[in-house]
Amino acid sequence: MLLVRSADVHAIEIPASVLAVARAGAGTNNIPVAKLSQRGIPVFNAPGANANAVKELVLAGLFLAARNICQAWDYVRRLEGDDHALEAAMEQGKKRFVGYELPGRTLGVVGLGAIGVEVANAALHLGMKVLGYDPQITVQRAWQLSSGVEQALSLDDLFARCDAVTVHVPINEHTRGLVNASRIGLMRKGSAVLNFARGQIVDEVAVLAGLDNGQLSAYVCDFPTNAVRAHARVVALPHLGASTGEAEENCAIMVVETLREFLENGNVRHSVNFPEAVLPRAGVSRLAIANANVPNMVGQISTCLAEARLNIADLLNKSRGDLAYTLIDTDAPIGPEVVGKLRAIPGVLSARLI
Repeated sequence: MLLVRSADVHAIEIPASVLAVARAGAGTNNIPVAKLSQRGIPVFNAPGANANAVKELVLAGLFLAARNICQAWDYVRRLEGDDHALEAAMEQGKKRFVGYELPGRTLGVVGLGAIGVEVANAALHLGMKVLGYDPQITVQRAWQLSSGVEQALSLDDLFARCDAVTVHVPINEHTRGLVNASRIGLMRKGSAVLNFARGQIVDEVAVLAGLDNGQLSAYVCDFPTNAVRAHARVVALPHLGASTGEAEENCAIMVVETLREFLENGNVRHSVNFPEAVLPRAGVSRLAIANANVPNMVGQISTCLAEARLNIADLLNKSRGDLAYTLIDTDAPIGPEVVGKLRAIPGVLSARLI
């Protein structure tokens, strides 16, 4: 197995002996997921293990935006003179940093996964109105979401009704540039955008234009670039979202437990490329098979076992896109020659005897 945090696995030659790759974190941009899928190797991550850490930073970002804290702090640091001169300058200058309070304001949360749900629930406790949007919300997250969070009908509906928007979605072809000029134009004048997900989700040109014309009052992000980091209305942090000792420990524990369950029982949880597959042990031997998601694969596998006079005690077959995963328990021990025949079936990517 290969366990990493931020190391670039794209540059590593992954041996044929590797059964799984896991990242102690949420994003897997540093891992060649597609190539590993072709080899029948699952890639695991730790969704939700850093959720509290990111939630706390998002809440801090809301306060930073609402009260102009960073700009005011920078103003004070630049003052010169004795205490009397400082006091006079501060009294005169503080008018530039008048902010607003959060209760009664509306926060839009795009993406209601582990982090988005925690942010939405916490914002409610701060007295904010909360709109949420996630057409792919899972049943598990829906149960965790407070009933006080209102469902937005669409992204445009959400942006049009919010004083601040925070995004918590992965980067892909559907989310790149999700926060764009059109949607910023829908927001209430003087709104704030928070991005603690991925930099490319936000169109920086559109954000800068919004800041300059007053449509936006603040942009708080965890992904600074030269284009935005020096702007007076931008608070850019050095990717601190999951940078707490607790989050790092939680992520490490979660992926290690996930890997152990996969290695010992073949069960798949929290994989970014394999389907979720959990089957209680019911036989003497267990097979874990990854294959192309094409017709008659289970039939060919079953035929191979039948030819070896092996009876199936239990079977679970799950698919995800072009990849399928099968767990099979048999009533009798499985010999290595059977595993070899399974691996030789066209379309089988990997077969492991547990």
